[in-house]
Amino acid sequence: MKRHLPSLCVTVGILLVWQLIALLIDAAYILPSPLQILVRLWELKEPLFCVHLPATMGVTILGLFISVVLGLLLAIAMDRSEALERALYPVIVASQTIPTTAIAPLFILWFGYSIWGKVLVTILMTFFPIAITVFDGFRSTKREMEELLLTLGASKSDIFLKLKIPTALPNFFSAIKMAVPLSVIGAAIAEWLGAQQGLGYFSKRMMTQLDGAGVFAPIVLLSVAAMAVVAIISFAEKKIITWRKEL
Repeated sequence: MKRHLPSLCVTVGILLVWQLIALLIDAAYILPSPLQILVRLWELKEPLFCVHLPATMGVTILGLFISVVLGLLLAIAMDRSEALERALYPVIVASQTIPTTAIAPLFILWFGYSIWGKVLVTILMTFFPIAITVFDGFRSTKREMEELLLTLGASKSDIFLKLKIPTALPNFFSAIKMAVPLSVIGAAIAEWLGAQQGLGYFSKRMMTQLDGAGVFAPIVLLSVAAMAVVAIISFAEKKIITWRKEL
């Protein structure tokens, strides 16, 4: 509890300042107060929780899963072959220079309102940190440890499985925790630009009605969902990477 107390105090302070500014402006369509957002979230709980949240989380989870598989494959390929590293690394970096808001409408045009156009936007935003961070984890393996295993008769596969993977595990979980908010943002952007359901779509619809609290309600719900997923991943990290406690 003491560890989380500073962040809790900062959060409460920000909410109080927000509430005060919203009361001074007194225009909910411009800046609704946190209390107004909570009330609106309760009023819209049925469509948000039953329709739009499952749609957005389905896109997020599927896109994140594909990004994890793709990112790991790219990281492993670049670690195993310097030629592949020289060939793939610039392409991976170049993929992040593409403005998401510019290419997302093309995905919607190609795939329509199906889930795959939104999933591709999510993948485009999330596979990069996974691939690069895990690859850096592989490369952070100490050279003297590799040489020691080689002198003991270990093969390259043994070194990869018994040395490089444990070394890269912290990087992997860090990459996942970075990718979760990006996947949520990617799904929301895709839904904002073209969708028939989802929290991004719902927020856009509320904006056309000048419903400020209705615009913020799905955003708050999306943020809470992302924080919950990150908390689950952090819990799994503590359970899997047990040797950190021994250091």
